[in-house]
Amino acid sequence: MQHEAVTILGGAALPVGKLQGVSEVGTQQLEHEVLARLVVDALHDAGLDKTDVGSMVFTLPRPYTQQKYFATFMANYLRLPCDGLVMEVMGNGMTPALALQAAVDQVRLGRTKVALALGVNFETGTPAPEHMMSSMRATGDVDFHAPFGFTPISWYAMDAMRYIHEFGSSREDLASIAVKNRHHAIENPIAQFRKPMTLDDVLAQRPIVDPLGLFEVPGRGDGAVCLVIAREDIAKSTGRPYTRFRGEGFFHEGAHQISEVPNDMIAFEAARIAGARAFKAAGINPDDIDLAEIYAPCTIVEVLVSEALGFCPRGQGAKQATEGETAIGGRIPICTSGGLLSRGHPAYVTALYSYFELLEQLRGRGGPRQVKNAELGLACTELGNYNAAMVHIMEAVA
Repeated sequence: MQHEAVTILGGAALPVGKLQGVSEVGTQQLEHEVLARLVVDALHDAGLDKTDVGSMVFTLPRPYTQQKYFATFMANYLRLPCDGLVMEVMGNGMTPALALQAAVDQVRLGRTKVALALGVNFETGTPAPEHMMSSMRATGDVDFHAPFGFTPISWYAMDAMRYIHEFGSSREDLASIAVKNRHHAIENPIAQFRKPMTLDDVLAQRPIVDPLGLFEVPGRGDGAVCLVIAREDIAKSTGRPYTRFRGEGFFHEGAHQISEVPNDMIAFEAARIAGARAFKAAGINPDDIDLAEIYAPCTIVEVLVSEALGFCPRGQGAKQATEGETAIGGRIPICTSGGLLSRGHPAYVTALYSYFELLEQLRGRGGPRQVKNAELGLACTELGNYNAAMVHIMEAVA
């Protein structure tokens, strides 16, 4: 069976930040109003009308979102009948990538010519303790991890300690990732944190979980993104530049967060296998990629994923970052958007921001952070300490 070629034809993204206050202060913006505006903007960017849309795949809103059945509510709010699919997707950090994949599959299988992958993540209006408790129960073993306060940052801190021990790296090497990403974010108008930052600034911050400090872990933020997924003949008919899906890969290692079976905790096998499958499907190798957007909630994660995907040799990811190889202008720019640490991490839509960044870069709209002659981009996202990973490779089409 021959599948239709699928594209991202347009998109719109809200600047990441604090968009919703605590309930005592009052809600500053309503989720459905914010997302509806982005749908209008994304379709305008794609050169399409809302009547062209046959499917909408939403990321599941946060559990404390007031409006339930959000997808069907939005279909009504937009006055947008669909004959393909209207649904919500959930998969923790991989939620946005799964929404995108479902939208791609709708087009690829011929159920619709145009689909939207979209979502909104409002969380800053929820008190931190409530948010943390929800996070622990969602991402850890409720019988073992959660009672001991074992948070995702704790996993990654252990990864960092192990990496430093095995490869003779240092906290300074890891902290350079945060500096590099902040430098990228300064030129990104939708990034949450854009104030210039030095290595000394990073090292001077209070510890969160040793050896990771405040600037080496993501802050909380709100955000929303809408991407227009279209069959390639539709994209061509608009006469606009677009990006085509070239290859994809997924792998789940059958473990929940941290496996009780002894393994190499910093090998990130799921990312390695998913990446290898994506490269094989695309008919290319890691050296052909011009830029990558990696789901990396902490500095160490960007290092380990860059190694697992084959962008850097094992044990050399941190060192190569300090040498500028993963910065804009370097051998393989990683997280040109500023990544989760500086662009921001509204978790249930984070990966959609990654795809939006690739869309902008591959259409030559990166502005001061534009990667020269960018033709092939990769996005990688994960599902809890990278026990599962999804990789998409996209190419520019003028």
